[in-house]
Amino acid sequence: MRGRTGRPATRRNIKALVLRLAGENPEWGYRRIHGELAGLGAKVAASTVWEILKTNGIDPAPRRTGPTWSQFLRSQADAILACGFFTVDLLNGTEACVLAVIEHATRRIRILGVTLHPTGEWTTQQARNLIMDLGERAHRVKFMIRDRGPNYTAAFDAVLADAGIRTVLCNVRTPRMNAIAERWIGGCRRELLDRTLIWNQAHLRRILRRYEIHHNQHRPHRSLHGAAPLKPLPEPVDLDQCRVRRQARIGGLISEYRLVA
Repeated sequence: MRGRTGRPATRRNIKALVLRLAGENPEWGYRRIHGELAGLGAKVAASTVWEILKTNGIDPAPRRTGPTWSQFLRSQADAILACGFFTVDLLNGTEACVLAVIEHATRRIRILGVTLHPTGEWTTQQARNLIMDLGERAHRVKFMIRDRGPNYTAAFDAVLADAGIRTVLCNVRTPRMNAIAERWIGGCRRELLDRTLIWNQAHLRRILRRYEIHHNQHRPHRSLHGAAPLKPLPEPVDLDQCRVRRQARIGGLISEYRLVA
């Protein structure tokens, strides 16, 4: 009977231990894991550790120095704000610029301001207004996600830094890094701005204010299991015992539904 040739198969408990060490220590590369195994008296080659990790879909290189971007967003949601500029064409031939901020955890939106001239000084003042509006909650916020637009200045970041908020810059041409803010801007356009004629800056401020109230106090969000940012879900009711009434908002563009006896 011919004997078996080639490298002997790695024992199952060694494989399990390699995967356990990688899972419990995401910053470790295959050589760090190999060193830990050696310290435990496990005789296994570094190349074998590399192969085990690779086979199980784990990066063997020590590039796993931290969470992925999506993991970071999920784990730090309570401490993250995101902001974004968008423009609106007005019927008087001008273009207004809007700055909005959204809380990742609650999806609460704050429309900081509307201007025809978005200078660095104006943007910095909106940052000051935001800190005042946050009040005591400002100490819970640790990050502000923003793009690299020219309207943001060092002074804007400095105002946030003084409040203990670190600015996190998106990569160039990577809107998905600020997906929550971008998604809200897209929804605002589809539900409101693309469906109405906006006469001037005062008109824009007025309808954006009403849409902000609708978003925060009524509009359901999947990430909140159907609740609105500032209004929790009610207790279950028997719809046979009450009526549902429609309330039109913003000239009939937005519908809200409430129960009446």
